[in-house]
Amino acid sequence: MSDSSPDRPSVAVLEVWCELQCPDCRTALDDLRALRARYGDRLELRLRHFPLEKHKHSFAAAQAVEEAWEQGQGWPYVEAVLGRVEELGRKGEPFLVEVARELGLDAEEFDTALIDGRHILIVDADQAEGKAIGVTGTPTYVIGGERLDGGKSQEGLRTRIEEIADRLLAGQEG
Repeated sequence: MSDSSPDRPSVAVLEVWCELQCPDCRTALDDLRALRARYGDRLELRLRHFPLEKHKHSFAAAQAVEEAWEQGQGWPYVEAVLGRVEELGRKGEPFLVEVARELGLDAEEFDTALIDGRHILIVDADQAEGKAIGVTGTPTYVIGGERLDGGKSQEGLRTRIEEIADRLLAGQEG
């Protein structure tokens, strides 16, 4: 994932606490696409993992996303899996490998990554940090130090994120 470097002084960071078996996170994709379209490189979206126990494939899906980032297709993979949450629920881990293959990624490496657990520490660290800052469900957004819970309702959240992003970006210019 990208970092904020000195040659990009006007960047707001939006952390998105998400899990890939969550229907509410799928709904949030439209907002994330709109935010990316509006802000482009001025808004850095950081996907953070918060697998929920009620979704039995969400922990494996979080690991698969990390493998997708390593192979340079993080967001396309996230969007592909979230777009088909029901299929993930039915098929489980084989579906995660199938999506990787559909996107032209190294599916065998995905399979190996899910078996050897090479990305577990990243997922565990995200989940622990999420719990520490009060994340209880997904999606949850953090921008400018403010936590916005989209798990109950996403009504008005994009507008609130835009207000905070505009304030942050205005404060960084000059």
